[in-house]
Amino acid sequence: MLGFLATIVGGLAAGVSGSVSMIGYGLSAIGPGIGIGIMVGKTVEGQARQPELAARLQTTMILGIAFTDVLALIGFVGLFIAK
Repeated sequence: MLGFLATIVGGLAAGVSGSVSMIGYGLSAIGPGIGIGIMVGKTVEGQARQPELAARLQTTMILGIAFTDVLALIGFVGLFIAK
Protein backbone atom coordinates (compact mmCIF):
# COMPACT_ATOMS: atom_id res chain seq x y z
CA MET A 1 0.00 0.00 0.00
CA LEU A 2 2.78 2.43 0.85
CA GLY A 3 4.54 1.65 -2.43
CA PHE A 4 1.39 2.54 -4.34
CA LEU A 5 1.04 5.83 -2.49
CA ALA A 6 4.71 6.61 -3.07
CA THR A 7 4.22 6.05 -6.79
CA ILE A 8 1.24 8.42 -6.85
CA VAL A 9 3.04 11.13 -4.88
CA GLY A 10 6.15 10.72 -7.03
CA GLY A 11 4.07 11.05 -10.18
CA LEU A 12 2.42 14.20 -8.89
CA ALA A 13 5.75 15.70 -7.93
CA ALA A 14 7.10 15.01 -11.44
CA GLY A 15 4.13 16.78 -13.05
CA VAL A 16 0.81 15.77 -14.47
CA SER A 17 1.06 13.68 -17.59
CA GLY A 18 -1.70 12.69 -19.96
CA SER A 19 -4.22 14.37 -22.13
CA VAL A 20 -6.08 17.48 -21.08
CA SER A 21 -8.96 16.29 -23.26
CA MET A 22 -9.72 13.63 -20.64
CA ILE A 23 -10.45 16.41 -18.17
CA GLY A 24 -12.68 18.07 -20.76
CA TYR A 25 -14.61 14.88 -21.34
CA GLY A 26 -14.99 14.36 -17.61
CA LEU A 27 -16.47 17.82 -17.25
CA SER A 28 -18.74 17.37 -20.28
CA ALA A 29 -20.13 14.13 -18.81
CA ILE A 30 -21.75 16.21 -16.07
CA GLY A 31 -24.39 17.47 -18.52
CA PRO A 32 -25.91 14.11 -19.44
CA GLY A 33 -25.78 13.08 -15.78
CA ILE A 34 -27.83 16.10 -14.76
CA GLY A 35 -30.22 15.59 -17.68
CA ILE A 36 -30.84 11.95 -16.83
CA GLY A 37 -31.42 12.86 -13.20
CA ILE A 38 -34.04 15.44 -14.14
CA MET A 39 -35.67 13.03 -16.60
CA VAL A 40 -35.98 10.24 -14.03
CA GLY A 41 -37.30 12.64 -11.41
CA LYS A 42 -39.99 13.99 -13.72
CA THR A 43 -40.96 10.45 -14.75
CA VAL A 44 -41.43 9.43 -11.12
CA GLU A 45 -43.47 12.58 -10.58
CA GLY A 46 -45.64 11.74 -13.59
CA GLN A 47 -46.12 8.18 -12.38
CA ALA A 48 -47.21 9.46 -8.98
CA ARG A 49 -49.72 11.82 -10.57
CA GLN A 50 -51.14 9.30 -13.07
CA PRO A 51 -50.34 5.70 -12.08
CA GLU A 52 -52.28 4.31 -15.05
CA LEU A 53 -49.65 5.78 -17.42
CA ALA A 54 -46.67 4.34 -15.51
CA ALA A 55 -45.72 1.78 -18.18
CA ARG A 56 -45.81 4.32 -21.03
CA LEU A 57 -43.86 6.88 -19.03
CA GLN A 58 -41.23 4.32 -18.07
CA THR A 59 -40.78 3.21 -21.69
CA THR A 60 -40.35 6.79 -22.85
CA MET A 61 -37.90 7.49 -20.02
CA ILE A 62 -35.76 4.46 -20.91
CA LEU A 63 -35.61 5.57 -24.56
CA GLY A 64 -34.60 9.08 -23.49
CA ILE A 65 -31.88 7.72 -21.20
CA ALA A 66 -30.57 5.50 -24.01
CA PHE A 67 -30.33 8.44 -26.44
CA THR A 68 -28.64 10.63 -23.83
CA ASP A 69 -26.10 7.90 -23.03
CA VAL A 70 -25.37 7.39 -26.73
CA LEU A 71 -24.47 11.07 -27.04
CA ALA A 72 -22.12 10.78 -24.09
CA LEU A 73 -20.52 7.63 -25.53
CA ILE A 74 -20.05 9.30 -28.93
CA GLY A 75 -18.10 12.04 -27.17
CA PHE A 76 -16.00 9.43 -25.37
CA VAL A 77 -15.20 7.56 -28.60
CA GLY A 78 -14.46 10.84 -30.35
CA LEU A 79 -11.84 11.48 -27.70
CA PHE A 80 -9.90 8.40 -28.82
CA ILE A 81 -10.47 8.98 -32.54
CA ALA A 82 -9.09 12.53 -32.28
CA LYS A 83 -5.76 11.25 -30.98
